[in-house]
Amino acid sequence: MVHLRIVAPAEKAAQVHARLCSTESAINVIKVQGASANPSGDLIMCDVAREDASVIISELRELGIHHEGSIALSPTDIVSDYAEAAEKHAPGSPADAVIWEELDQRTSESIELSAVFLLYMVLASIIAAIGIFLDSPILVVGAMVVGPEFGPVAGLCVALVQLRGQLARRSALALAIGFPLAIAATIAATLLFDAFNIVPDAFNTDDHALSKSISSPDAFAFIVALCAGAAGMLSLSTAKSGALIGVLISVTTIPAAANIGIAAAYGDWDTFAGSTGQLAVNLAAILVAGTATLYVQRLLYLRRKRLRDG
Repeated sequence: MVHLRIVAPAEKAAQVHARLCSTESAINVIKVQGASANPSGDLIMCDVAREDASVIISELRELGIHHEGSIALSPTDIVSDYAEAAEKHAPGSPADAVIWEELDQRTSESIELSAVFLLYMVLASIIAAIGIFLDSPILVVGAMVVGPEFGPVAGLCVALVQLRGQLARRSALALAIGFPLAIAATIAATLLFDAFNIVPDAFNTDDHALSKSISSPDAFAFIVALCAGAAGMLSLSTAKSGALIGVLISVTTIPAAANIGIAAAYGDWDTFAGSTGQLAVNLAAILVAGTATLYVQRLLYLRRKRLRDG
């Protein structure tokens, strides 16, 4: 279940309290008059079934509570027959429910164009480049896990579904700066490795199976990216967040960026073009599948909201 802590102005607190009391999927409804000083108002708390959390929050937003007071939410575990009854009144599975406010928070944090985000991009790309040089799948998989690029892609999906221009611009900017920087860092690292005779004087994809695979996008690469995009969005939007690690190691975005950098450093423009295509295919497929998945979830949420309003 989800715990809601609401601060509402006195003139609206009674209306909020009455609405929560009449909601069968909400329990432990508590109202403390004049409990809050900043913002000033009454404190109202309740626990609500996860499936109805966003619907109830949307009703509170329609009352302007987020402007005149505040709405805080946090997951909670309750041992009570009342909690079981409340969840039965909310159709569906709690694990499949989307709390849109929670999703907004997750994507807003993951698309932040910060020094840490850029450093992760650079480090992940260099790790992937070393994995490609050594033909080491373990290092390449490690680089995929380190890479933070799925966050901005997910942010774009959310922005497209919710028609949020500012979020779309922030997400696109993170990708537009992150990937070129990662590629440039890989070029610099490759040239440095070459100067210290750590890498060979020539680089042939026939001798490096991973590089050859990355620079040869095919139908399966697109299909895998589609599946990963859908799985990634489900992992962010539902309670099954553990699946995100599997998504991160299934799509060759960071390895493709690393392969682009290696190819550019060696002047292998065929590999450069193939790796660029791989990167474009993966990003496009993730974006399409993630947006489609989120759009279906949004339709289900709006349907639930209409049924409650009706």
